[in-house]
Amino acid sequence: MTVSTQRAFILSVLVLLMAASRAHVFDHFSPPDASWAVFFIAGFHLRGWGRWVFPLLLALGVAVDWQVISRQGMDFWGHYCMSAGYWGLVPAYAAMWAGGAWLRRHYTGADWEALGRTAAALVAGVVVCHLFAQGAFYWTSDVVAEPSLAGWWKNYTDWLPAYLSTAGTYVAIAAALQLAAERIGPLLRDRSGRTAD
Repeated sequence: MTVSTQRAFILSVLVLLMAASRAHVFDHFSPPDASWAVFFIAGFHLRGWGRWVFPLLLALGVAVDWQVISRQGMDFWGHYCMSAGYWGLVPAYAAMWAGGAWLRRHYTGADWEALGRTAAALVAGVVVCHLFAQGAFYWTSDVVAEPSLAGWWKNYTDWLPAYLSTAGTYVAIAAALQLAAERIGPLLRDRSGRTAD
């Protein structure tokens, strides 16, 4: 499998994951929104494709949000979650992408050091992402009647653990798959090479 084929496969999986989790398409099981993790994982795996993949994933997010809100019979900008702060998602998702890209630049293989770097990059990405996403909503939305620094901080810290947990779960699954690919892939190739002999 070529590098481009691998990247295309990863991109396809990330697009499906983001669309399914963001849209809450399942009646009895709605996976948590994977968007933050998708941008982190894309930053790690899709280096070199960022000029077109990052805007593509942003457009996908907007399209899914628009479809979900429209299906509810609401005006897009009239929905509770929509405000001028919606555009804060651009730097928010860029922070997640940058975390994944930083990790990739320092990645030499699956080991304990890589695990520590992954945790550090993810936490930093989520903290900054949440700063932009939540901050933009809090300070620009009509929902917050009397914004204050204390109110913003409480809101920020109340929601941060949940966002970190969700992104962490998806990234942990991706890391386990990465580990399996690095450890099991060579064994399978070695075994098939010996069978061919």
